[in-house]
Amino acid sequence: MIEFTGERVVPGQVDADLWAEHLSRYAFASRWATGARILDIGCGAGYGTAELAGPARLAIGIDLSPEATAHARAAYPLPQIRFVPASATALPFADASFHLITAFEVIEHLEDWRSLLAEARRVLHPNGIFLVSTPNKQYYTESRGSTGPNPFHTHEFEYEEFETALSEFFPCSTVLLQNHLEAFAFYGGGADAGPNPEPNSGVNPAVNPHVQGRLDGVRGTPHDAHFFLGVCLLQNTPPPGGYLFVHQGSNVLREREKHIASLERELAEARAQYTAMHRAHDELTVHLEEQNQWALRTGKELAAANERIRVVQNELEDRTRWALQLKVEAERARLYDASRWVRLGRKLRLGPKFGEGESAGGGT
Repeated sequence: MIEFTGERVVPGQVDADLWAEHLSRYAFASRWATGARILDIGCGAGYGTAELAGPARLAIGIDLSPEATAHARAAYPLPQIRFVPASATALPFADASFHLITAFEVIEHLEDWRSLLAEARRVLHPNGIFLVSTPNKQYYTESRGSTGPNPFHTHEFEYEEFETALSEFFPCSTVLLQNHLEAFAFYGGGADAGPNPEPNSGVNPAVNPHVQGRLDGVRGTPHDAHFFLGVCLLQNTPPPGGYLFVHQGSNVLREREKHIASLERELAEARAQYTAMHRAHDELTVHLEEQNQWALRTGKELAAANERIRVVQNELEDRTRWALQLKVEAERARLYDASRWVRLGRKLRLGPKFGEGESAGGGT
């Protein structure tokens, strides 16, 4: 099982809108699939090749990733379908081999994108059709915003550049616009409405061939489009008409209301979390202020204690000097008293008598 990396679509691993965005291109291409030999360039997980293979004579999906083609073979083991690891710029097929060739969201990944167009022309049958899609660089860049450029894309196209590039290789080419539209639908709602598979499960719903459509004009310009879809032919034939793809018949307003209610619940939870965090912040601020005041008081007390220690140290130094001086004087007195001249004087009753309160030469 391959995983969704942010670029290659894998059924069951992407949201419904992204799935429908990619599947709709294959639904558009299926109009030319009946009895045809089909080549799907950049088949990825293989769901698109399988979509086209149903009415086809043969459908071949190629991808540069052997992991992707191995997954596709395991996921879609149909007799009329093959998956081959191959490069989009060096197709391993004979000239004029295919009636329908698709290359959806591939060209922007290639540095040598011209080789893709040249190879597609080479293997396209003279009566065949080549469909190639790419995102609109102008819209795509704006929509990504702060996310920045897509790291998987090498060369993105604006409308005029894409139109010019296709016309260089194909004598008859038209660039259609792919956009996500809002529409109103009328359809049966009972058991006869057909199967309703899970979103992006890879299971195709029943197609009602009797559905008719109407598009009352368009708004915006090609520069506002989401994707471009090039329709390329080798013969000068009228371009195909538009195509409307409805992924699932549902009440979009009700889905939006549910989504809005869900967002409102998330917003209420976020507000509650913000209030709790704000309260905790206030409590922490008060606690920090109390700690600051304590620190200031402790600092003052410490400064006073340091000053007292300095005073006591000075007093101790004074007392130490005084004690040392007394010690020096006592040593001098001891040495004087121990002198033999002093002892001789005492024997001769000369000099002072220490400790007797008498002066030299005195008597009773």
